[in-house]
Amino acid sequence: MRAEVKEICKALHLAYIADRFEEVRFETKEQFLRDVLALELSCRQEAKQARLIKKAKFRELKWLKDYEWSGHIHWPATTSREELCDLRFLERKQNVLLLGSPGTGKTHLATALGIQACQQGHEVQFFRVADLVAQLEEALKNGTLGRLKRSLDPCELLILDELGYVPFQKQGSELLFHIIADCYERKSVMVTSNLEFGQWNRVFGDNRLTAALVDRLVHHAHILAFTGESYRLRNALSAIQPSSASGLEP
Repeated sequence: MRAEVKEICKALHLAYIADRFEEVRFETKEQFLRDVLALELSCRQEAKQARLIKKAKFRELKWLKDYEWSGHIHWPATTSREELCDLRFLERKQNVLLLGSPGTGKTHLATALGIQACQQGHEVQFFRVADLVAQLEEALKNGTLGRLKRSLDPCELLILDELGYVPFQKQGSELLFHIIADCYERKSVMVTSNLEFGQWNRVFGDNRLTAALVDRLVHHAHILAFTGESYRLRNALSAIQPSSASGLEP
């Protein structure tokens, strides 16, 4: 009987019912059928979320429920914490720029929002900016740049992490500019950076290109400023026992 159920489910492209229908309690035929189909739907949604999270290639998994919200974030008048977490910017194809000192939670928040988007069924791609530029330059060299760009087409949210840590050569700057320009008013871009806009020309090395890139990013954008001390530094210092700390004193 179970083998027959498996074959029927396979023919109907029901991937989960055959292995889990016995978990569903039976009271009436209608209730059982409804709950079995609901189970299939729920399992499909969970599997899709897992696929999207894996495809996004986050460096690590971070969740909004674990984020330490505090007064270190200065919010623009255009958005609020609720609107950000509800991903309203994504529906409107707007950008989010997270700017501030290293270690203040920018990457955690960007990752958590990206995972939230995956859980809602959106396609996300996560890159450290230096890694993306290296991939673009390698693809250009190998004649596969078009293929790489097409792989980004389904993406609804492009997360570019750590802009400003590594400066680029002219070619890399131009390739990254074209990726961001292609996203303009078509998909959302989220950027984390430890540099103010006026310092971005240090990274791109071209004032006109930098101005054009910033112009595209800030249009329809929510800009959050992060201040305060580094979480990592604070946690490292708090881990030092009093006896150990006293031993460091002259």
